[in-house]
Amino acid sequence: MLLLIVLSNTAFHLWAAKHGPSGWHPIDGSIADRVVQFAMITMLDLRAYPLFAFLFGYGMMRLYMRQTEAGASERAGVALLRRRSLLLLAFGFVHAALLLAGDIIGAYGLGSLILGWLFLRRRQRTLLVWSGVAATILVLTALPAFTALATGDLGSIGTPATEPSTVAYAAGEADPIAAAETRLVTWAFVTIAGGLLAFGTHAVMLLGFWAARQRILEEPHRHLRLLGWTAAVGVAIGWSGGLLPALAHVNLVDVPPNAVGEEGALSQLQEVTGVAGGLGYVALFALLAHWLSSRRRGEQSVAVQAVAAVGKRSMSCYIAHSLLFSPVLAAWGLGLGAMMGSASMAAFAFGVWLITAAGAYALERAGRPGPAEALLRRLLYGRALPRQEGGQQRANT
Repeated sequence: MLLLIVLSNTAFHLWAAKHGPSGWHPIDGSIADRVVQFAMITMLDLRAYPLFAFLFGYGMMRLYMRQTEAGASERAGVALLRRRSLLLLAFGFVHAALLLAGDIIGAYGLGSLILGWLFLRRRQRTLLVWSGVAATILVLTALPAFTALATGDLGSIGTPATEPSTVAYAAGEADPIAAAETRLVTWAFVTIAGGLLAFGTHAVMLLGFWAARQRILEEPHRHLRLLGWTAAVGVAIGWSGGLLPALAHVNLVDVPPNAVGEEGALSQLQEVTGVAGGLGYVALFALLAHWLSSRRRGEQSVAVQAVAAVGKRSMSCYIAHSLLFSPVLAAWGLGLGAMMGSASMAAFAFGVWLITAAGAYALERAGRPGPAEALLRRLLYGRALPRQEGGQQRANT
């Protein structure tokens, strides 16, 4: 998941490239750049974040369940998760002020604050019903886009051009103070819109609540049929919804500029189908984990241990990505983003992820949590972390 996240964050660091009406990926570059752009639009854009939202909701419910199973009251468990959500908002604010405007910690902190208060203690059927309601709202808001697609009038909605994402993310701003101000404005929008109005995120987070009670990711062998169908259908829908925007981006199909703008028909199609794509990826990774577990009954390989170590330190690795990206690539730092294309930036992102995986593996070998997780637990529990939580909470903090 974190590899997909860091790859999806590459586009707004290409601040010197020429952008088209979508405002996201550059429209120039080598053949390799165009191949990478096509692959990202089809398989990655607006698909990684629903995946993250599901896992966030899953971990949130597992933490709540561990509290109640340890003897805490339901009210106390909800109060703990509420404090955690407020702390995540604070972490997100600092992250955006210093490094990354597109921070998602704050957005999921706000979303979890609301959804945790409303749904942590609800029945399974209630979680599924309200997840369906949120998904329905998302589809209804995209009805004009589906109508435009059905009629072929793709230019009927949206704006002719969208401002390049590099502007809102302040990647090309040379003044560090001005860049920080821009990042915070963007962060406020991302946090409020993502926490309150991202109905697709709400839908998959509630599904994460439901799935955690079923222990679907811990016990995939008990849910192979569900996981198989979800992977097949979800990935197929996700990739199908990204295919037309990708073809339009590389000029293999001709569409009006409005169609690929921020509110355009193809952009909305990509967002709606991205929810299914994200769930498909969750199921696919769960099946992969099941296959690895059944294949290797003994000691896990170093690669699997390293990936698991990243998962236990997901916030630390996520912030470390920004530490290795922004000061190196942004104009207020070394400015190397101006010299890269989509392909070289993707290679750089993969290298950054490998570095964080190596760091997480080293911390795992030393028996130490990630620094962000350690700070969050210290702020959440105080100096004396309950003994029962010490070893269990790392994976979901």
